[in-house]
Amino acid sequence: NISMGPLNRCWRKGRSELLITNVELRILNYELRIINYELRVMKENNIIQDKSFAFAIRIVNLYKYLKNDKQEFVLSKQILRSGTSIGSNVEEAIGAQSTADFLHKLSIAYKEARETRYWLKLIFETDYIGKEMYESLLHDAEAICKIIGSIQIAIKNKKQQ
Repeated sequence: NISMGPLNRCWRKGRSELLITNVELRILNYELRIINYELRVMKENNIIQDKSFAFAIRIVNLYKYLKNDKQEFVLSKQILRSGTSIGSNVEEAIGAQSTADFLHKLSIAYKEARETRYWLKLIFETDYIGKEMYESLLHDAEAICKIIGSIQIAIKNKKQQ
């Protein structure tokens, strides 16, 4: 008898990604059995993935502006950390090995988005950025919070069914 623990495999074709997780292989008397598997198809045009990445780019550009033009080094690093962490945690959630892991990573991304909102407000109220830039970045951060919150609620409701 040979038994292998959980495996994860990923195949890409075209614009979609097929992810098979939590696969357990057992070979019993020369018979191969695949049990306990989950199958998920993830599209490349994942809205939260795209929005959080685009937001991270805007945050990096804000960081460069604050550092180079405004000579601000403390708040700029704080917003750089929290603003780029959203997307990295979304990416980790997409690669999660279980629903619980997925929700955990997504909840971290949500908290980072809320923290980024705080730093944006502080940077605006201390006159480092103008109202137009502030409102645009805040709008994006709030949209990300809403999307992540909706995903969390949908997954939790699905688990309860």
